[in-house]
Amino acid sequence: MTRPATRVPGPLLVPAALGVAFLVLPLLGLLVRTPWSQLAGQLAEPAVGQALRLSLVSATLATALSLVLGVPLAWVLARSRARGRSVLRALVTVPLVLPPVVGGVALFLVLGRQGIVGSWLDDAFGITIPFTTAAVVIAETFVAMPFLVISVEGALRAADSRFEDVAATLGAGRWTTFRRVTLPLVAPGIAAGAVLCWARALGEFGATITFAGNFPGTTQTMPLAVYLALQRDPDAAIVLSVVLLAVSLATLLLLRDRWLGRAGAA
Repeated sequence: MTRPATRVPGPLLVPAALGVAFLVLPLLGLLVRTPWSQLAGQLAEPAVGQALRLSLVSATLATALSLVLGVPLAWVLARSRARGRSVLRALVTVPLVLPPVVGGVALFLVLGRQGIVGSWLDDAFGITIPFTTAAVVIAETFVAMPFLVISVEGALRAADSRFEDVAATLGAGRWTTFRRVTLPLVAPGIAAGAVLCWARALGEFGATITFAGNFPGTTQTMPLAVYLALQRDPDAAIVLSVVLLAVSLATLLLLRDRWLGRAGAA
């Protein structure tokens, strides 16, 4: 049932308008100052192309890793009756509020050459993770996976578990029920979580520069390239910023129907 339109109270109009201006004007300023005539040339620069490719590849790998690890984790949080789920949920969501630089330091202390796990990897296999492309993927996964976990957990809690009960009474095992019933039920939530995860990974800066460094062609993603270009080539920084803005807008458009659907059902 469609809700009747509500007139906005007069005292709310001015602060609401100021809020819109505060959020939108910087974006408009970015678009106004964009050197559109130089856009193709800037994107054709080798350093820009490398940063774009690395960002897209690393964000995609981080999302794939988040799906492999995050979907089962979300199921445990939503359906398991094990004790300590609230503590586990708090730990899983800490990266959402943790400053990314602190996350990078934490990763370094665990996976660095002198880290808890990193020293063993170095001694046993000669594997060094920090300041490599793998470090970029790990840093992005660390900060982005909670978005996917929260989205999938919410979808699992909202899904009707009676379908799973029916599958169980018909003789389906837990794994078969998960693959054939649960996953199709929460597929929209998984898709929304994956999009958010990918967009967050694409824009990651703090943990990446701390744990992976800023080496062109190896660890320099688009946010790092923006930071570097702003100091020596502002036009390139603006171009990269516009690319990131376009990706963010595309992400919102992909999720628009899901959000509107939730709003309509509320």
